[in-house]
Amino acid sequence: MKVLLLAPANNVHTKKWLDYYNSIGIQVMNISLENHKDSNRHISWENVSRVYLNLKWNHKISYLFTVSRLKRIIREYKPDLIHSHYASSYGLIGALTGFSPYILSVWGSDVYDFPKRNVMNRMILKYALGKADYICSTSPALEQETKIYIDESKPLSITPFGVDVTQFKPDPTKKKEGPFKIGIAKGMEPKYGIEYLLKGFKLFLRSLGDEGQSVRLQLAGDGPYFAKYRKLAEDLGILENVEFLGRIAHEDVPDFISSLHIFVISSLIESFGVSAVEAQACGVPVVATNVGGLPEVVRDGETGYLIPSKDPAALAEKLLYLYKNPSERKKLGENGREHVLNHYDWEDNSKRMIELYNEIINGKV
Repeated sequence: MKVLLLAPANNVHTKKWLDYYNSIGIQVMNISLENHKDSNRHISWENVSRVYLNLKWNHKISYLFTVSRLKRIIREYKPDLIHSHYASSYGLIGALTGFSPYILSVWGSDVYDFPKRNVMNRMILKYALGKADYICSTSPALEQETKIYIDESKPLSITPFGVDVTQFKPDPTKKKEGPFKIGIAKGMEPKYGIEYLLKGFKLFLRSLGDEGQSVRLQLAGDGPYFAKYRKLAEDLGILENVEFLGRIAHEDVPDFISSLHIFVISSLIESFGVSAVEAQACGVPVVATNVGGLPEVVRDGETGYLIPSKDPAALAEKLLYLYKNPSERKKLGENGREHVLNHYDWEDNSKRMIELYNEIINGKV
């Protein structure tokens, strides 16, 4: 099988797919935009090659100028199918080639945010989705949102972002003596609700009194609001209890999560919730907002707790309960690990994608 994969080369999910394809002997060419170039050194892939497309301008109209080169690549490479990831960029580029069979995977903001900005974006999304022979979604919630923009007869499948359970696994040695740690691994952007997390953490500290001196909130992530959120923590009087770690490498994420006593997701919108899956795989209880795909990933009262978004008081209440109940943290963590093994094992999810490829190539869907 030969696959042409249109996806950002520097994205961790793209690299996971390429690793998997390479491991099972599928020939794949990754087409990526030059500004998504993977600058990290990587082990050599026997079955994977990469080609970068350079855009003339930082505008969607530039995608038109990539089509002729991409069509030449298609003629020479002769793929069995093309699979694009992220509808508003690579999905549009793939759609412009007119190639079939063509699979398009939607990720989240390409459907939740992009088409709501203006009429042109909405038209672009509908065009890209309309040209796809088959659409993949990371969650049922995202599937329902995607259906707004497609014909009801369009084939659509759920293909979750699973995790490597051999990397993301419980490691009690990471919880060394020291502060009680609560953490999040998200970009420093408003849509991830960091403002409400900081306000909720302040309420939690207030309820602890002097005990709060031994509690830390660790934020792993970078973004345009980094300085603003640090200033907010200072204004709230909690800066000495908050650690802004910046972006951490993906290979270091399992150790970071395993060092936490509670993992928090304060998002205002979330298409799937891969960070919640990663935390549960590490046996760490999750407190997450009840938005998007998170209720499908986090089982309320079983693997973690769901709270309303933009509700610092609700967050503080759950943090306090889990802080005072180590046996509950242990139970939720164990249940979370089992939940991931049963539903979000990366290898199982990957096999389903290959089954889908074979069904499409053989004309069964």
